[in-house]
Amino acid sequence: MEKCGAARCGSAGTRSVSVERGRRAAASGAPARPGAPASQSCSGKAEQNLRRGLEGVLNKYTNLLQGWQHRYFVLDPELGQLQYFLNEQSKTQKPRGSLPLLGSSVAPSDEFPFMFTVYAVNGELFKLRACDAFERQQWMTQLQLCARRHSEGSAKGCSLSSASSSSTGSRTRSCSLLPHPAPSSSSTATQRQNLPHGHGTPSSIITITHHKSPTSGHRACSHNPARLHHVKEVMSQAEGQQKNLLHSIESLPSRGPLSSLDPDLLLLKATSAATLSCLGECLSILQHNVTQAARNITTHTPGLNADSNSGWSGPKPTIDEPVENGSVMGLSTSTTNKTSPSPPHRSKEVHKHSEHSNANTLDPSEESTDTEDNEEEDLGVLDDQRSIILHLLSQLKLGMDLTRVVLPTFILEKRSLLEMYANFMAHPDMFLAITAGSTPEERIVRFVEYYLTAFHEGRKGAVAKKPYNPILGESFLCSWDVPREKVRPLRTNTSITVPSSTPPSSANPAHCYRLHFVAEQVSHHPPVSGFYCECKERGMCVNAHVWTKSKFMGMSVGVSMVGEGVLHLLEHEEQYVFTLPCAYARSILTVPWVELGGKVSVCCAKTGYSATVTFHTKPFYGGKVHRVTAEVKHNPTSTIVCKAQGEWNGTLEFTYSSGETKVIDTSRLPVIKKKIRPLEKQSQYESRRLWQHVTAALKAGDIDTATEHKHQLEERQRSEEKQRVATNTAWKPKYFIKESNPLQQLPKEPCFRFGDGHTRENHSFHPVTGDVEVNQWKGDGIQIS
Repeated sequence: MEKCGAARCGSAGTRSVSVERGRRAAASGAPARPGAPASQSCSGKAEQNLRRGLEGVLNKYTNLLQGWQHRYFVLDPELGQLQYFLNEQSKTQKPRGSLPLLGSSVAPSDEFPFMFTVYAVNGELFKLRACDAFERQQWMTQLQLCARRHSEGSAKGCSLSSASSSSTGSRTRSCSLLPHPAPSSSSTATQRQNLPHGHGTPSSIITITHHKSPTSGHRACSHNPARLHHVKEVMSQAEGQQKNLLHSIESLPSRGPLSSLDPDLLLLKATSAATLSCLGECLSILQHNVTQAARNITTHTPGLNADSNSGWSGPKPTIDEPVENGSVMGLSTSTTNKTSPSPPHRSKEVHKHSEHSNANTLDPSEESTDTEDNEEEDLGVLDDQRSIILHLLSQLKLGMDLTRVVLPTFILEKRSLLEMYANFMAHPDMFLAITAGSTPEERIVRFVEYYLTAFHEGRKGAVAKKPYNPILGESFLCSWDVPREKVRPLRTNTSITVPSSTPPSSANPAHCYRLHFVAEQVSHHPPVSGFYCECKERGMCVNAHVWTKSKFMGMSVGVSMVGEGVLHLLEHEEQYVFTLPCAYARSILTVPWVELGGKVSVCCAKTGYSATVTFHTKPFYGGKVHRVTAEVKHNPTSTIVCKAQGEWNGTLEFTYSSGETKVIDTSRLPVIKKKIRPLEKQSQYESRRLWQHVTAALKAGDIDTATEHKHQLEERQRSEEKQRVATNTAWKPKYFIKESNPLQQLPKEPCFRFGDGHTRENHSFHPVTGDVEVNQWKGDGIQIS
């Protein structure tokens, strides 16, 4: 009763605030001109209603433990956001949360009395309860008007931007820290230059450009309005069926077992009308954009044949945005103000071997260049596979954790997750060049350049297939031979490149740096992977642990990479702490595609430099896919020393405080193949050997055989876990040790560090002191006990 009374008082406050605000707006508005048409007056009132704010107390569903709680909500019609605060007194502070209304939908719910739900396009939702039906209708009306206004404005903005981008052949990038001089008329679209001082990469890859290719605009506008005719027919059929549905419902008696006032029928009536209204708006936007694009092509490209059938390619469907991290990715750990932890010195006690350890030594002569191709076929989803996915989706709930859900085999790509982490090192020359920077600014800028160019090879292609879930104790070991002439200091006046006829793998090992990589699945519940990469000659190593958390998000799946990595530069005694973005598989029922999203950070406590990298997910209306922006900052002086923008799997543009601009095309960066041992030389728990039968079956297209071998591996893992539980034996990783991190944000997040006495008897790397013993490597191979 108390809660109900409080809710009623809050709702009364809501009405009084909104009505009073409406009266003030009406009183302050200019009177209509004499003789003004009535339609103009009505449109003015409608515009006034669209711009009117609303605020008051509503009940918000928080979680299962806390249930419904009173929160003070404010509708901001200018920003197009629904914000809420703890109470009315805290309205001047930062909102506790907000929901973007652009493209959102508002629908009543029959779960609780006077309940309604606001669904945002980024996947978030607010479950709200009003005090009575009048207040619910008032909130729903204003939210729908605000959402419609901003959606129409976004559609107009998209069409104007597309028209302006297609009408001109060049554009000036706005990422510069200093103003750019106006380009001369004789400048070409792309000017290839040597490397700017301080940032070294082969000149064949770096281009200085401020112009957009005209053909890209033609391709973007190659729409054919005739293709929308079929969509119009389907829409008209749906409208006719919806009218028949309304007529059938209204013709029912007002009383009886099935009446016209049945709550389910009323909900069906409202939902169908809202759905058709939303689809109609989308169709109108498409028609407007296609017509405008066709007009621009006809106007600005007279050389094109008007009768050519270029085909109309609609935008890729984006279902929802990530639901993590504040508004987007809250599970990613932020390390902006985090100092490097000080783990205790490792024990010298020799533990017993892991259950599956084999005594061997990695011999470089046994390794050979990897010939596997990471490309996956983009065949979409077949009909029989779609039925399996639909059956799986029917058993899942929104926001459900997919860690323990067994997914079908046909969505797997032919490599393990541990090998995917290794593929992030496909440009080891850029990685090894980080420590060559003469100043802290150069080193962190070089690290950001490497970081942004690492994902395109690890997440090669746009096919949303899932790598194998590593078995507990599974490992992946490889190395790279990096020619010394490719790893240059950042301050260089000459551009030295490897001839294209000589692949990097054929270089003389005596003239190469050796980079070692080892990854291991150190935990099964939760699924945590650790990987470590080291180059003794350059005094560099990186240690990371990643907890993959999968979440079902309706028509997409989100994977949060919880954890962090630390890059150690021993020569400079610097540690760079970084996090990883989230990954999303979109349109899982049609043609799945993958994108990265979220905000990650890179920071160095010693130098005071930090970087923020934002992976942008595709918005509901317009926008581009795979966009990324970055900013490098010197925290003590609050000076921005570098900005970056572009696509993480395409072109990246870097702008420095000196005014220099550098463009890196990731698709043209030379890839140095990793070197691995043949299957017969690998231990039984190494990834390639462990999954060899599943991989062979997938390559042959035999899904049943692949599923059978995958099931055998999973059953073996379960039986081994049961044996450990029965004998009360704790699992001990082979290459990593678990340690507590007092500074970590999530108390349940396991933290792992590479190396221990029982795994590498000669390895004695201490992250605190930065000391590395000279005899940490035996020859050129990792010593495995």
